[in-house]
Amino acid sequence: MRGPTDGDPVTAGMITPADAPAAEPAKTKSKSAGTARYIVKRLGQSALAIFLTLTTVFVLIRLAPGDPAYAMAGPLASSEDIERIRQSMGLDQSIITQYLKYLQGLLQLDLGTSYSFQAPAFDVVLDRLPYTLTLTVASIGLTTLLAIPLGVWMARRADTRRELGANVVTIAGQSMPDFWTGLMLITIFAVVIPIFPAAGFATWSSLVLPMVTVAILQIALISRMVRREMVGAFGSQYATVARARGVSERKLIWRYALRNSSIPVLTALGTRFASMLNGVVVVEVVFAWPGVGSLVVRALETRDYPLIQATVLVTAVLAVLVQLLVDLCYPLLDPRVRLGKGTS
Repeated sequence: MRGPTDGDPVTAGMITPADAPAAEPAKTKSKSAGTARYIVKRLGQSALAIFLTLTTVFVLIRLAPGDPAYAMAGPLASSEDIERIRQSMGLDQSIITQYLKYLQGLLQLDLGTSYSFQAPAFDVVLDRLPYTLTLTVASIGLTTLLAIPLGVWMARRADTRRELGANVVTIAGQSMPDFWTGLMLITIFAVVIPIFPAAGFATWSSLVLPMVTVAILQIALISRMVRREMVGAFGSQYATVARARGVSERKLIWRYALRNSSIPVLTALGTRFASMLNGVVVVEVVFAWPGVGSLVVRALETRDYPLIQATVLVTAVLAVLVQLLVDLCYPLLDPRVRLGKGTS
């Protein structure tokens, strides 16, 4: 006679309790492999994007008007002096030869010697990078601390007079150029009421005015995005069910609605952070901040090719890493998001 499970199509393919634990490690291993493939794929795409960016910058700065040798020699230099400087810089060679040497140096992280500083261009950028990172991280931190609560507050008071007033303020924050905001802050808080230093980085108080200048625009942008996402979350079906089950409004906001709105907000914060790494040039010039932005301005004025290329490389790599980190945070915020092939 056959046993109760011999040849039984219902039970023959069932997983016994002893076999169940083996399924979880396999699932975890598959998930880790998918994440690893995703990271490798993104790094490959990022490397290609950085390479194309550096190549484009290499070509464009050499097509732009102006001669680095003339900028270095000065207006009183003779044509022989300028030609000698061009030869010492390697600018007398064809652009193809210059590009091949540039690629060779790029593989060794040797981007040449800065014309202005007479030092390795990569080292010059790395010396200034901590100042730009300090300003950027402080600005995005202030933006996060103020924009998210402000956006939630605006969403809870949607279509009211208070929310209308907050909208006017945020639109005004979006409309003001950074240089004008910086000059107004200097006039008020460094000249009329001398509380903070007007320029430079002597003490940590010097960080306040440039940080606020950068953050004002970001706070206006992010708070309006949070407000839009939260209004949609409040009107969703799960919010209605949660209220019907007696979930408190505070718990609904901070545990459910904000978490469901976190992915677009995180994406916006990551994008703004990456753009600030390249976009604080005006603020750094206004406040004489010794960061990469003011370094770029000097490099452009003197046609310092190695310094421009080193700056683009460093900021591009940082921006790519920030975007990759944001992508890796998605599954932590929403378990439905999976990184890997065949997922969204």
